[in-house]
Amino acid sequence: MLYITLRQYEYIEAVADAGSLTNAADRLNVSQPSLSVAITRVEQRLGKAIFIRKKGAAIQITPFGHQVIAEARKLLKQAARLELKAHTEAAFNLTCFEDIAPWYLAPALDRLESEFPTMTFRAREGRFNDLANDLSQGRSDIAISYDVGFKEDFDKRVIRQVAPAAFLPANHPLAQRSSVELSELISDPMILFNENQSERFIRQLFADLHLTPTVRQRVTSLEMMRSLVAHGFGVGISYSYPTNDQSYDGNPLGTVPISTPQATADIVLLWSRLRDMDPFFHKVIECLS
Repeated sequence: MLYITLRQYEYIEAVADAGSLTNAADRLNVSQPSLSVAITRVEQRLGKAIFIRKKGAAIQITPFGHQVIAEARKLLKQAARLELKAHTEAAFNLTCFEDIAPWYLAPALDRLESEFPTMTFRAREGRFNDLANDLSQGRSDIAISYDVGFKEDFDKRVIRQVAPAAFLPANHPLAQRSSVELSELISDPMILFNENQSERFIRQLFADLHLTPTVRQRVTSLEMMRSLVAHGFGVGISYSYPTNDQSYDGNPLGTVPISTPQATADIVLLWSRLRDMDPFFHKVIECLS
């Protein structure tokens, strides 16, 4: 627990700069007795004298006092910087779930910079846990993500509803279909994303439909999923997918929309419920909606 206030450290700095209690009191617009009492309380708390005060003589700073004053100056400068940052911070931080960032992040930045040309916007991608932590700890102002696993600590606005697609080997019987049902995929081994929230969401979806998938492989990236599918290791399910039907290593695969109504998911704007809802922030939400 801190017992010495910033105001008291200001008193110490003022006395050191002014050279006397009387001059320091005038600068601070406080009474000389009040200033003297405050200094005495600080010295009592620290257990050592900061100033030598004798009637009719100039104040002297003790060796210990010089150390305290030096640290007090640093502390006050840091406090001043913190207050200045709170009032003049010009950057707005936008984050986006990694898998959908190529589709959403650049257009969002483009809209924001066009709408607010005097503002500075910073953007980065992250996984579900990264987004939640950044929003909670003030490193991000707003996030674009699937509405997956975020607790009541966050407010949100739905900006789009999306359906997933199935990645299928090129020679799969369903690869040329215009759409498939999740129930038609259950006989194939599954390739899922190796992330708790993502896999939990997919597994819950299957459970709600009374289906039990067989998971063969877990991956950390969309292109790894598509590569494994193209080589015949199973089928993949993703809510984000490129328009081309070729993996990075040149092998063909099929991308077929999943038409099961229960499989749709929301893409949302997310922000901390504890965040200050100033007029500018409301305008950002409207701009991105």
